[in-house]
Amino acid sequence: MMIVLPLFGLAVGFALIYMLNVTVPASYASYLSLATLAGLDAVIGGLRAGLEEKFQTDIFVSGFLVNTLLAVFLAYMGEQVGVDLFLAAVVAIGGRIFLNLSLIRRYWLTKISLSRKE
Repeated sequence: MMIVLPLFGLAVGFALIYMLNVTVPASYASYLSLATLAGLDAVIGGLRAGLEEKFQTDIFVSGFLVNTLLAVFLAYMGEQVGVDLFLAAVVAIGGRIFLNLSLIRRYWLTKISLSRKE
């Protein structure tokens, strides 16, 4: 159930964007992609916290909003001063996503291994 709801939300979001034919100006594309990446990081971190039975809704929602806004703000500020902070944010957030996915994978593989031993 925990994995089904985020996947359902993702599918509904993509369907709405497709049906409403939403277009984003090219000047906002990098900000939107970074915000999406930060949001995905928060969702995967929330899944990990749920698997570890440490999930708290207020921490998830505040982290989702603050991390997304902070990533976009840093990209904007970097653009203003001529430093490409966008790439630094992508590398940092991408690293967190891969770390969380590897921990989720390890959790499931350990769970499967233990259930086979029983």
